[in-house]
Amino acid sequence: MSLQPGDAIVAHNFGIQIDGVTIEFLQEVSSLSMTQDVIEYAQVSANGQPVIKKLPGARKAGECTVVRGVTPSEAFTQWITESMNGNMGSARKNATIIFMDLERQPLKRYNLGNAWCSNVEISSVKAGDSSVVTETVTITFEELTLG
Repeated sequence: MSLQPGDAIVAHNFGIQIDGVTIEFLQEVSSLSMTQDVIEYAQVSANGQPVIKKLPGARKAGECTVVRGVTPSEAFTQWITESMNGNMGSARKNATIIFMDLERQPLKRYNLGNAWCSNVEISSVKAGDSSVVTETVTITFEELTLG
């Protein structure tokens, strides 16, 4: 069942690709953001009236957070390793967060240019606990385009 006019994308159908390789399992994507400075300047018009204008300033790099169960996924693990080792020539990749309809057809893409992992955190583990081990990865990127 595809979305009808007025339907919103549901939050549970999403995925992420790193240089075109789909990461097999994800639990959460959050805090996807990129900001731009705002330049405000004041002038006085010819008749002496103050005029305030706002213009776009410099864009800043963005970030998002990905949470996933720890699996033997080679692609994601290698990407984290390259990033943490500072191998930026191979660590900077293009990533895409994909939102899908109820038939799992892509509807909206957020393309992250020159993305790399800037932080990784492993969940707590405890003897006798029956929860899964997760890794929370902060992905930083230089460009955000919507597709």
